[in-house]
Amino acid sequence: MNLNDTTSTAVLEELRRRPADRRRILFTGATVVTMDPALGVIDGGDLLVEGDTITAVGPHLDAADAVAVDATGTILTPGFVDTHRHAWEAQLRRIMPDVDDLGGYVIATLAGYATVYRPQDMYTGTRLAALTAIDSGITTMLDFSHNSRTREHSDAAVEALRDTGIRGVHASMGPHFGDWDRQWPGDLTRLRDRYFSSDDQLLTLRLATLATDEIAGPALAYGPRLARVAQELGIGVSVDAVFGTASSDEVLRWAKDGILGPDVTLIHATGLTPQAWQAMGASGTTVALAPTSDAQIGLETAIPAVDEALSAGIRPGLSIDVEVALASDMFTQMRALHAIQRMRAVNAVHGTDRQPSRITTHDVLDFATLQGARTNGLAGVTGSLTPGKKADLLVIRAEDLNNMPLNDPIGTIVLGSDARNISAVLIDGEPRKWDGQVLDVDLPALRAEVHASREYVLNTPAV
Repeated sequence: MNLNDTTSTAVLEELRRRPADRRRILFTGATVVTMDPALGVIDGGDLLVEGDTITAVGPHLDAADAVAVDATGTILTPGFVDTHRHAWEAQLRRIMPDVDDLGGYVIATLAGYATVYRPQDMYTGTRLAALTAIDSGITTMLDFSHNSRTREHSDAAVEALRDTGIRGVHASMGPHFGDWDRQWPGDLTRLRDRYFSSDDQLLTLRLATLATDEIAGPALAYGPRLARVAQELGIGVSVDAVFGTASSDEVLRWAKDGILGPDVTLIHATGLTPQAWQAMGASGTTVALAPTSDAQIGLETAIPAVDEALSAGIRPGLSIDVEVALASDMFTQMRALHAIQRMRAVNAVHGTDRQPSRITTHDVLDFATLQGARTNGLAGVTGSLTPGKKADLLVIRAEDLNNMPLNDPIGTIVLGSDARNISAVLIDGEPRKWDGQVLDVDLPALRAEVHASREYVLNTPAV
């Protein structure tokens, strides 16, 4: 998107005039960061989108009847993949920026605010989180929706994802505290049949659960019963609050019971024992790190477990977690993890003649894209600019004031860029952000809805 062409409304209007299933878009002249190990980075490259799918990547592509988008001076990259966010909390953003510990978060949010949420509040928070994700380049978001008090609460969360056009993963769990209908996990069958009947759609379903019964009792804790529910439904499992000795013991029990594996994601994974990591690695279990959450809230060791994951042969995905205390974007997660790991690596060998083992900007971008997709069970769908995958991609302006000149495209994405540099976002081939603006959002109406929901939640006594 150069300054004279692809940021124009004329190009967008031409794209939208064409039927989505027959639309062809040819991006030309970009630096294409494919995140596909076989394709690498292509300087001055082209990328062809046909309908919802990437069909070709390379130099000097020829595509008759395509809408040509001059992407000179930009970087094309896969959209980011968020592997774990409690999206319903979005209207409470940064309400506790200096939260002391997990207990403080749990009491204020899960035992307090969560108990008064109505279905419309679920919808508003989830929609706000998803639109913000799109604005900052996250094209896939796993919503760990652990406030499903009624069927209507669950419906509202799913419909919010659907209405934004994000590639959404609805991970459903009953609430920790307060009154609820006890419809979960039985209601997952209805949700699957109503919203997730096709394997070829933007939304997918997972079962969300906790590692142990310490916080909310045994009904929400992972084990053979919930593993059987997920297996019968044919869906994956996301397990939150995986940290410390108690979780390590549970991991070993799950391994013994045969309920670990590639369809299971363990979230945080801080302070786990070597034996637990060995079991996770041997079973192919995936891991979702939350770099700022672990460090800022102080979860167990407070150190994101990237070194432990890599040592076990696990390349993790990255996640946002709770916006009540944390940033909303993937750039922050990548930078936090990059800095923390490299600090630890150098500190570990300081004063010796050993060389530090440091991760790279390529590593963290891989975690935020391809590995995130794998963690969410979508490795064959998204996460890299590979022909045959869905067209979930970002166009990042490389000649903006904070990015020029372009010397290293991956370094520029990870260390230089932010949401203001994202000129366009495509999800499933559909433009969702263009010329720096999220499309099809009535911002004044959304703002009024968000403020009204916030005021209701803050001013209604917990139940």
